[in-house]
Amino acid sequence: MKKNKITLLLFLIGIIHLTAQEKALPIIDMHFHALYANAYGNEPTALCTPIETNYPVHDFSKPYEQTWMEWLRNPNRENLSWSAKDDADLKKQTFELLEKYNIYAIANGNEEILRDWQKDMPERITPALWYAKYLGSEPPIDSVKVWFEQGKYKVFAEVATQYDGKRPDDPSLAPYFEWAEENDIPVGIHIGTGPPGSPYLTGSPNYRARLHSPLALEEVLVKHPKLRIWIMHAGWPMIDDTLAVLFTHPQVYVDIGIISHLNTRKEFHNYLKRIVEAGFGKQVMFGSDYIVWPKALEVSIESITKADFLTEEQKRDILYNNAARFLKLSKEEIDKHHGI
Repeated sequence: MKKNKITLLLFLIGIIHLTAQEKALPIIDMHFHALYANAYGNEPTALCTPIETNYPVHDFSKPYEQTWMEWLRNPNRENLSWSAKDDADLKKQTFELLEKYNIYAIANGNEEILRDWQKDMPERITPALWYAKYLGSEPPIDSVKVWFEQGKYKVFAEVATQYDGKRPDDPSLAPYFEWAEENDIPVGIHIGTGPPGSPYLTGSPNYRARLHSPLALEEVLVKHPKLRIWIMHAGWPMIDDTLAVLFTHPQVYVDIGIISHLNTRKEFHNYLKRIVEAGFGKQVMFGSDYIVWPKALEVSIESITKADFLTEEQKRDILYNNAARFLKLSKEEIDKHHGI
């Protein structure tokens, strides 16, 4: 009888172990948006992910924004990621992807959509505050403090003031960085690429290429050495500036953002390889810049899992371990993510 009990116990342990093995290893997505499905127009749109042809070429006979939207709506390209057909479809596809790939997302976006997603998937959606004038989301510091004290948000990201033409050391941002340092709030700041031709698109006429440089963050870092801050889009394409900041300010992390699928795979891998081979692989975090094109999330993940220049350890660091360290996750949280 005792032997049968031991056999049964071993059998049950085996089932539990098998179940844990079958579950995908967790991913932390540091750059995730919850938006209406029609955020890029009511018609279906598609991104080429990763892009294998040219970006849209400006036709001087019409506004560039028209060229950009036609490029999204009438794609004649390969590797297409189509937008969801409506809000319900976007939510369904998003949740399926989060479960399939065992993703835990730091998410910002439209408040209504964000709260709806968070309500139905609270363990996988961590709410973050999107901040920029061009988004119509530039709340005063006193409001931000109250919201974080109430637990409405956990992360201050994405600080997308590059679209407003603001450098990170703009005086208007100083109170937010001071508060974030004092309260140990993680901050994600957009330094890097937006849509091609951003100054000529509605809402961001003050966007400038020179603001891609992470060097503009230096005075903030020196003034707030305990600030937990990461650079979204890894400062692409300013690789030398990015490496200089990572070397000089070891508290800084980066996420790979939209360059993981909007850039050509070769360009993205060359950029990431420079960062890793320079010795900063422990400061790179996964971020998909998920918007309304569900397949793009899978392409972003593949940009890491299929990178032949990365070891398996480096892949796991980028997909999970580095973000877990940056976010100061507890052992209990990490074990839970791994199904332990």
